Amino acid sequence: MDRSMGKIEEFSDRCPYCGETILVLIDTSAGSQHYFEDCAVCCRPIQVLVSVDMEGQWTAQFKHEGDV
Repeated sequence: MDRSMGKIEEFSDRCPYCGETILVLIDTSAGSQHYFEDCAVCCRPIQVLVSVDMEGQWTAQFKHEGDV
């Protein structure tokens, strides 16, 4: 999912563990980032990957804790 650069953006996708839709807030002004957020439903650690390109477009995805 591509978005224009801003400050705080909403991103939702399915938890890679339980499949429930999870919403997270992303600070896109911080640039590309990688962090963990616990699923609000199953409490498993979701790896959140955010990439911001030179034009300010961003993408985000959820992965399992051990995925590279």
